[in-house]
Amino acid sequence: MDELAASAVETMRWTGESLELLDQRLLPGRIVYVTCRDAAETAKAIRDMVVRGAPAIGCAAAFGVALEALRARVQTAAAAKSSIEAGIRVLAASRPTAVNLFWALERMREVLEPCDGDGAAIASTLVQAAVRIYREDIEVNRAMGRAGEPLIADGACVMTHCNAGALATAGHGTALGVIRSARDAGKRISVIANETRPYLQGARLTAWEMVQERIPVTLITDNMAGYVMRLGKVDLVIVGADRIAANGDVANKIGTFSLAVLASRHGIPFYVAAPLSTIDVAIADGDAIPIEERNGDEVTGFGDLRWAPEGVKVFNPSFDVTPAELVSGIITEKGVIMRPDALSIGRLFNADVQPSAT
Repeated sequence: MDELAASAVETMRWTGESLELLDQRLLPGRIVYVTCRDAAETAKAIRDMVVRGAPAIGCAAAFGVALEALRARVQTAAAAKSSIEAGIRVLAASRPTAVNLFWALERMREVLEPCDGDGAAIASTLVQAAVRIYREDIEVNRAMGRAGEPLIADGACVMTHCNAGALATAGHGTALGVIRSARDAGKRISVIANETRPYLQGARLTAWEMVQERIPVTLITDNMAGYVMRLGKVDLVIVGADRIAANGDVANKIGTFSLAVLASRHGIPFYVAAPLSTIDVAIADGDAIPIEERNGDEVTGFGDLRWAPEGVKVFNPSFDVTPAELVSGIITEKGVIMRPDALSIGRLFNADVQPSAT
């Protein structure tokens, strides 16, 4: 999209009239972009996992609002605003857990409300707002990388879960962004990627990103994590987040809680890398975070292959919640919150630090 997006991985491309999203369902086998031309198509891409990862979902949603504004640019101001509000509601219904989605939509709504002039003027204003959100995300990811890089020693091996890299953001990444920044600082690092059942984001996406970046990576199945830690092969764990409660409880891809328990048992630091916009200060603790449950087909098979018997009942929550007491620190664009709790997080926001990206 511009010089800020310089990366081995390009998650989304804005053409000025459409949004092109890298179809992450097809990676690593095929590189295909899905074109979205309105809010409904963008919402479908988010819901169907064409694009995933909380910051990337937020950026895509902002562009979805901009696309709806472009569709309404020939309308009067009142009609255009009504159409755009309808598009925002469609986007808001796409996925429930990632708070960045709602943060980005609210930010676009705040830009929309005072707009005057005709539909074309409104569209121009909202396109500019979406592009700002995109650019800020990359800048914030790089800031997180700078903040978190000192936590990784030269020669360290980092375990990660799911995918919190460029594919999950506008570029650079959150958890993988910290790893990239450590590599760029000249440190010799390696990665252990958990496959991340049932959707295999670690196997399909994180491993692929690390290969593209020429960062040494070893893939393991999720149930190997404890044994690998016991063997002394893991120096620290860094994961991303989809929503963080006011007390520091972290919602992330299913399996993160188990990983945090294992890290605690083995005395291994467990860090979460997330922008301030992922912290939802309106939610007191993790019990109040909505957890998306996805289709059971993701557990009974993959693609055209089925391994579970017909008729079996399936429970498929997409996320779990890790209590703050198991989190060594939250890496943000404003620095690292060590041993996060309601007081330290509240202090951050009460100091007039506002979320600056999604």
